[in-house]
Amino acid sequence: MKPPKIAIIGSGSWATALAKLFLNNLAQINWFIRKQEDILFFKQYNNNPRYLSSVEFETEKINFYDSLSECIKDSDFLVLAIPSAFLNDAFDGLGESELKGKVFFSAIKGIIPQHNLIVGEYLNKIHKVPFENIGVITGPCHAEEVALEKLSYLTIASINTPNAETVSQMLNCRYLKSTVSDDIYGTEFSAVLKNVIAVAGGICHGLGYGDNFLAVLVSNAIQEIKRFVDAVHPIDRDIKASAYLGDLLVTAYSQFSRNRMFGAMLGKGYSVKQAQLEMNMIAEGYYAVKCVYEINKTHKVHMPITNAVYNIIYQNSSVRKEIMNLSNLLS
Repeated sequence: MKPPKIAIIGSGSWATALAKLFLNNLAQINWFIRKQEDILFFKQYNNNPRYLSSVEFETEKINFYDSLSECIKDSDFLVLAIPSAFLNDAFDGLGESELKGKVFFSAIKGIIPQHNLIVGEYLNKIHKVPFENIGVITGPCHAEEVALEKLSYLTIASINTPNAETVSQMLNCRYLKSTVSDDIYGTEFSAVLKNVIAVAGGICHGLGYGDNFLAVLVSNAIQEIKRFVDAVHPIDRDIKASAYLGDLLVTAYSQFSRNRMFGAMLGKGYSVKQAQLEMNMIAEGYYAVKCVYEINKTHKVHMPITNAVYNIIYQNSSVRKEIMNLSNLLS
């Protein structure tokens, strides 16, 4: 059968890494990039002007779009890779008929702050996309290591197994292996929560806590994630699998983790605004922690790490005092 037409939505580092992966196996992809000047740069110099600039593309294999509506119309599978805070605005004005029959895979790893919904729920509840046409692409995987062609792993989740297997086959290559899951809620919420934990880990590092404490933090964090995802969507899942524990570990420990970097700045005394301006990148944990905090008002799960990060970012609590209090709750 003819493979579906794949579109990448977004132009950040993860979108660029995914485009590189798909082009290992596909003769053509569609790519929505909002800024026309970035498209012109891409066509002239064969690389992304802003992210992963070392990755060179054969641009004759890429159909560029600066109209999301046109890109969606010309594609079958849409891979979403823009910051969660911008997705609602990007989809504003799109009609239900434009999205009908399209398959969406979210690689966003965030919550839509305007609605307090993970991407799958947002597509289903706001844009009436059926859950069988929704999937998740999750780690453990950093875009920077994909760019360097270091061996990496992904989990492709969907209740529609053939769709997940199709995406998996189109991503697999010499340096990328993927597995298929049906746990769209657990994998997506875990991908969100690991960013919150990475912010916490960065804060602790910035305060001068060492590897011993971080190990305890992460050990408690996977238990916190399990309690939450089991409350939100109680199915049989192995929380030690790479989609959950593995993704948490790589984000909490890696030098490439922007959430850990953001947290480290807070630990060193930066204000939230100062850290955001200096990074010039989106740390999804900033938006996610507020959304998870609000969602958890319904589930009332014990989440001391999430609560500490929320208090630091949104309640202007003392960083040192919050982590000291948190350290007394961990074991």
